[in-house]
Amino acid sequence: MSTGFFGAIDKIPFEGKDSTNPLAFRFYDPNEMVLGKRMEDHLRFAVCYWHSFVWPGGDPFGGQTFERPWFGDTMELARKKADVAFDMFEALGVPYFTFHDADVRPEADTFTESRDRLNAIADYFQEKMDASGIKLLWGTANLFSHRRYMAGAATNPDPDVFAYAAATVKSCMDVTQRLGGENYVLWGGREGYETLLNTDMGRELDQMGRFLSMVVDYKHRIGFKGTILIEPKPQEPTKHQYDYDVGTIYGFLKRYGLENEVKTNIEQGHAILAGHSFEHELSLAAALGIFGSIDMNRNDYQSGWDTDQFPNNVPEMALAYLEVLKAGGFTTGGTNFDAKLRRQSLDPEDLLIAHIGGMDCCARGLKAAARMIEDKALAGPLSERYAGWDKPQAKSMLDGSMTLESIEKRVIDEKIDPQPRSGRQEYLENLVNRYV
Repeated sequence: MSTGFFGAIDKIPFEGKDSTNPLAFRFYDPNEMVLGKRMEDHLRFAVCYWHSFVWPGGDPFGGQTFERPWFGDTMELARKKADVAFDMFEALGVPYFTFHDADVRPEADTFTESRDRLNAIADYFQEKMDASGIKLLWGTANLFSHRRYMAGAATNPDPDVFAYAAATVKSCMDVTQRLGGENYVLWGGREGYETLLNTDMGRELDQMGRFLSMVVDYKHRIGFKGTILIEPKPQEPTKHQYDYDVGTIYGFLKRYGLENEVKTNIEQGHAILAGHSFEHELSLAAALGIFGSIDMNRNDYQSGWDTDQFPNNVPEMALAYLEVLKAGGFTTGGTNFDAKLRRQSLDPEDLLIAHIGGMDCCARGLKAAARMIEDKALAGPLSERYAGWDKPQAKSMLDGSMTLESIEKRVIDEKIDPQPRSGRQEYLENLVNRYV
């Protein structure tokens, strides 16, 4: 490896389920065929730049625990960070990576200088992407870490902050397009409020709607072929987030006429914080036509905040990928590991082991979901439960040919007296467990 940060490790091999090697895949075989498609093409794994190479290991009660040779605010260190990142991408064999602008270049004193630094790193990325074949799943702008964004970006009461954020997004979209990114994500980390005492909610929502409309317009002007994604983000860091969950985002998109232009990037941890299951958010996004991509991680269910741990719960992954497959699978989207090491996991190989375990977990979930689909394990009982709606009289209640009056007459004339039927939930839960 070019940097030697990970020692002598070259490429993580696939050794099968009986392997005890922590630096080998047991279930993720990129070339295994699943439902007629390579596993790599189903899962479309991406490694995120921020948690893997930027996060210092802090938590709400303590600061940095990680010491990395690329930590610092110079372009030389930014290039060193890129060297290590691509070493890891290649070792894992992932097809994609993702980044925020602030992850890959040091912040400068002016917008112009920060933009120029981003473009310089993009040139460096392009060389590495050409050499390795690794692609960009999506780019995004960090509109939340700097103190200028303490009251939001698009929703900020200061129009100069709105302008600075808009210019930043433009520069990041330009780089994303130049690098062949397949999506562009808007992650509204501070688009919300702490108290209504100093907030005009209607004004802020209109600002956010205008901001997103300008992003969509710019996408079309520059001919960007990728998908614009919004990531649902509840509760943290602000008390009330405007992009709380999939349902909230859909209502927002409908209000501003963007429901056919923007899709969602759904994170497992955020779904839990919103009081939902991951599969609920995936299923709802698919039903509303706004499913795009996923950020894969998990939360500690005993903590009330976003712990961003690597996935290790196969039944959860099976239900998640079942919804992805039912939605037709990914198009431009993929599985991005928005997950970070625990602050005590200090060693370089911990970064590899965490991703290996997460990739294996997702692979097992995908294969279980695929078997359920092949066997019609859930589709059969589901079809049976709704079979009554296939009858002509039932269809006529939904197609507009019947009114409340005519329905009432039918109930009276036919002496309809429906009796409850079991939903068989326990049977279905046990059925799922057979596959995982």
